[in-house]
Amino acid sequence: MATQPRIEILGENEYRFDEILTPDALAFVTRLHDQFAHRRQERLHDRMNRRVNVENGRDFRFLPETASIREDATWHVAGAGPGLEDRRVEITGPVDRFSAVAALNSGAKAWGADLEDATSPTWSNIIGGQLTLFDAVRRQLDFIDDDGVSHQLRTGELPTIVMRPRGWHLVEKHLKFTDRAGQRQAASASLVDFGLYLFHNAQRLIDSGKGPYFYLPKLEDHLEARLWDDIFTFSENALGIHHGTIRATVLIETISAAFEMDEILYELRDHCAGLNAGRWDYMFSLLKSYRERGRQFVFPDRTRVTMTVPFMRNYTELLVATCHKRGAYAIGGMSAFIPDAHKPELTEEALARVSEDKRREVQDGFDGTWVANPALVLTARAEFDEVLGTNPNQITRQRDDVEVTAEQLLDVRSLDKVVTDAGVRSNVTVALRYIESWLRGVGAVELENIVADASAAEISRAQLWQWIHYSIVTAEGHRITTESVTAELAEQVRSAGRFPGDQFDAAADIVRLVALEEEFPTYLTIPAYAHYLVDVPARIPVAA
Repeated sequence: MATQPRIEILGENEYRFDEILTPDALAFVTRLHDQFAHRRQERLHDRMNRRVNVENGRDFRFLPETASIREDATWHVAGAGPGLEDRRVEITGPVDRFSAVAALNSGAKAWGADLEDATSPTWSNIIGGQLTLFDAVRRQLDFIDDDGVSHQLRTGELPTIVMRPRGWHLVEKHLKFTDRAGQRQAASASLVDFGLYLFHNAQRLIDSGKGPYFYLPKLEDHLEARLWDDIFTFSENALGIHHGTIRATVLIETISAAFEMDEILYELRDHCAGLNAGRWDYMFSLLKSYRERGRQFVFPDRTRVTMTVPFMRNYTELLVATCHKRGAYAIGGMSAFIPDAHKPELTEEALARVSEDKRREVQDGFDGTWVANPALVLTARAEFDEVLGTNPNQITRQRDDVEVTAEQLLDVRSLDKVVTDAGVRSNVTVALRYIESWLRGVGAVELENIVADASAAEISRAQLWQWIHYSIVTAEGHRITTESVTAELAEQVRSAGRFPGDQFDAAADIVRLVALEEEFPTYLTIPAYAHYLVDVPARIPVAA
């Protein structure tokens, strides 16, 4: 009797996809699902329970049951792997060939290759992104642009690749996994992204003197970190890799994770390189979690929530102190400005703000930072060079002066609370135009002179929902209602520069769904992906 296929490929078999979707690679991804898919579901169930608890009035807190971990000063994480010793400037962005070549030629110390927020998860983008990484690891990445110009990787040392898989909440519907009980389900996007990249590239990276390194997004607690650590150990054993070779940097971009930074580091201690201050998603997480907890949690215009407001300042100070106590790198947040030669005054002012932001980070103790555009690498590096000099980091600088309470992490009362008509229009613009681009397969776009990814759209639509929910009146005296935002959305769709194949109508439908309805989807990408990006024209069984 024939064996029931364990994985079905439902996406198109495009050029060179067979180099990624090999039987052996899919067999490895199948083993990951057999071992860990049920635990992923348990963690997602815990997320749901946590949301309900907060909505019912229970605040986040430092866990009393893990106090001994926080109080024990003797344990430390593995720290930097080969090629991650100096992380003073990292560039992050999508994994299309153009962006990858630009990032790898940028002069940054590391490239955060983002299959998550900066990538629209079409089948072509996800497997095409794996091909980009496959070629980058082998230094055979090139492409020819629309003008016929060839682009190749420069000679010499390139940034260390740190791959960012999709979060636990996402699925890959172009791969169907049948478990041993016969249940058929969409594959976990996290396990697919991680498994394919590790299987194809781990040994090549090790042979090159570096290693397989990952950014872990959207973690909400230490049990999710434990799940990743178990996956790392299982994978190392399965592929014959020395324990601890895999290294992860965790993005602290949810409010719940901020209360468990010590515990997250502890769970990943054999595989952990550091933590990153994922600032935009962090703001969204706090806003989302407390959106119905009263007017005191109403946020002002998005541009007024800076890194120097108390709750953001407390979060970053705690992150640096926690990392350095444990021998972990603290990586600062994103600068996403796009310099414009046609707007010299705007560019000069923005670069000055980037310098100020990076100066504050390095003076606070951060060991590195993020930029989204190659033109910002030198600006950011200058601030870190000024403090670090030839030292690769400042981990030995302990922040014993930092004491942050649970109340301080949740302190949004000091925000100025000013909401303007321009702020409403800007949020509609960012949500609409980002989602329109995302539906066309572009996950990182230029909006208002910044590189915007999904986090910008998430903050924008969450603020719109909250302002409507509390009938906020703008500084100009206009009440924000479903009707007023609907009218603004319709006007922006009407006045948009339409073009063949644009997705403005579908994008407007998604904005209405995720920002104007009573229910609030936890992530806008979940319904958008399910309804618009899944294309299943073929069915290719793969025995495993």
